[in-house]
Amino acid sequence: MSVLVLVLAVSAACCLGFGFVLQQSAAQQAPLSDFLSFRLLLDLVRMPRWLGGLGLMVAGMVLGAVALGKGEISLVEPLLATNLLFALALSRYRTGQSLGRQGWAGLLLLAGGVSAFLMAGEPRAGTAVADPLRHWLIIGAVVGVALILTAYARRSRMSWGPVLLATAAGLLYGIQDALTRVSGTRFGDGGLTELLTGWQPYGVLACGITGLLLVQSAFETAPLRMSLPALTAAEPLTGILCGVGFLGDRLRTDTGALAWEAAGLAAVVAGIVLLGLHPAMPCGTTRAEPSARDLQRR
Repeated sequence: MSVLVLVLAVSAACCLGFGFVLQQSAAQQAPLSDFLSFRLLLDLVRMPRWLGGLGLMVAGMVLGAVALGKGEISLVEPLLATNLLFALALSRYRTGQSLGRQGWAGLLLLAGGVSAFLMAGEPRAGTAVADPLRHWLIIGAVVGVALILTAYARRSRMSWGPVLLATAAGLLYGIQDALTRVSGTRFGDGGLTELLTGWQPYGVLACGITGLLLVQSAFETAPLRMSLPALTAAEPLTGILCGVGFLGDRLRTDTGALAWEAAGLAAVVAGIVLLGLHPAMPCGTTRAEPSARDLQRR
């Protein structure tokens, strides 16, 4: 494992974790009538705290993109999932809540799961799949699931809606990570002309903006503990799927390695859930459904 890739990925996770906490604390002040509307982003840009959180998130994405350019996506994505640790650290500082058994258990599961997956899978670069059909099949399937989740979230915005939206955003961010890797390769091969003549950078932009709207709508309607675990779990799983599916990443596939890889990913998800539900994570306030007058504004 490259030390540089490790430092870049962990630094990106730190920026993302801190950025999510600041964004959510600001998003809960936005009017519910802006739910899943681009007006929400226009309202949020007027809040200095949200802008600070956005700046940290952008910095995290840039560092993550550099890490993806230097390492396999199957290596970088599990490391990016540790952003929840940094979100918990900031929340713990703000609330004064100790880790306790649940926090330590979640931390050990997340760290141990990442370590087990990387040690068992030994991610390494391979030859990317040239067939565009496989690219579109995988990306189309993931985007389709994200659309279905978003449609259901509109019907249950105050119950399961935030979880569904955060999951959909995580799926899109996973695709964004994969397309960032492809865009970096195109830029390295042919410079700016090669980059801008492909569809991938525009896909990165579309996934980024749409994912931002979805996750801010999730942050707006529920506490961070309901949305961040789903977001943090969905992104690396989607990134690994894309990495193995069409970016040419290779993992060990013998029986023992597959068992440890599956156990590692399961531990990562379990750790994410435990940390996301930790009392130190912001509880927020219960938001009421928007009135009929608010809905007519949309």
